[in-house]
Amino acid sequence: MAEVLQPTSPSQASPSRPNMQAFLSLGFRPLYIAGGSWALISIAIWIFAPQWLNPPLVGMAWHAHEMLWGFIATIAVAFLLTASATWTGFNPLKGTPLGLVCLLWVVARIGFLIGGDVATHVACASELAFFGISAICLMRVMIKGRSRRNYGLPLLVLGLGVADALYLRAALGGDYLLLMQRFDLGLICMTVIALLIARRVIPFFSMRMVQGLELPMQVRSGHVQMVVSVLAIILGIIGQVQLMAVALAIIGVISLWQTLLWKPLAVLHKPMLWILYLGYIAMGVGLLFAAWHASGLASGVLARAAVHVHIIGMGGFMILIIGMLTRTALGHLGRPLKLDGSMLLSYYLTMAAVAFRLAALWPGNFSQLLLQASALTWIAAMALYLWRFVPMLIRPRAS
Repeated sequence: MAEVLQPTSPSQASPSRPNMQAFLSLGFRPLYIAGGSWALISIAIWIFAPQWLNPPLVGMAWHAHEMLWGFIATIAVAFLLTASATWTGFNPLKGTPLGLVCLLWVVARIGFLIGGDVATHVACASELAFFGISAICLMRVMIKGRSRRNYGLPLLVLGLGVADALYLRAALGGDYLLLMQRFDLGLICMTVIALLIARRVIPFFSMRMVQGLELPMQVRSGHVQMVVSVLAIILGIIGQVQLMAVALAIIGVISLWQTLLWKPLAVLHKPMLWILYLGYIAMGVGLLFAAWHASGLASGVLARAAVHVHIIGMGGFMILIIGMLTRTALGHLGRPLKLDGSMLLSYYLTMAAVAFRLAALWPGNFSQLLLQASALTWIAAMALYLWRFVPMLIRPRAS
């Protein structure tokens, strides 16, 4: 059976007082709260109050942008700003500079929501500055700490910013076809980052939590996966869609094969681990669907881009994120690496949100109801995470 603690109230779990110095000591603290809060708010707006959105970034353009760059990419940056301090021995952002970078992120969210020419351009500048500054700070500590194996990560964060800039330019120009091409570019770039992070943390976390478990790191296949991923991005940019489909299929197959080598049956009694495995599997499956879509062979409902986008975005990124939000926060906050009932419930709510959203892709009388059910379970999962973790994230480390 999984080790699950009895839930305790936030005040009981965190007896010390909130502390601004502690809150801004590492990137994950403010950005996990920011990203989690925005995941909740943006989905609530998109499903239940889309009339609040204002041109030029409205409708699907706003939703896709805020999910990928406003939420998923933000959590990835938060993780890298924190993990790089461990990898290099140098903290890339803390204190007032970290606070100012987070402020840029907030300005971007507000600006895109308000709309209009001035607010949108301020939002664009703020968001691109967020990614640019984060990439520079990451590269600075990688070089300072001589962490050569991680030099590519700041470049990928910068690539996220470039893809964001291209997406926003297409959105402001009203070119929907180009907009979706730029979104796919950003999605693949984010997938590369997620694959690289997951390939490192999943075997590391698993071997630490399961006594006697030995997992191969599979460095060579990781290098192949990264090279092919970058190639897929390049092929997408130059319009070689058929070749990109082949590259995406290769990446997906490597992901699924990698999961088998990580002995998934050995972690079934550890929810904090199987949630990461599940997200990684979903990302591999999503890449195969993306390859199928790009090849032009898909038909019917499966020919919709929304299928692979939601398998990767929700089944892959979201499930990985809820696992990482709990595991890494507990670890860096000096808490026991055990889930209480509320944390475990957030996992199941997240999986339910994914299942409802994928089911809603099929046309039918219940599609709208399923979409709303997905939104409500998503909101509940994020609210539960915030209720449980915000009191810990704003207080000093437990030990």
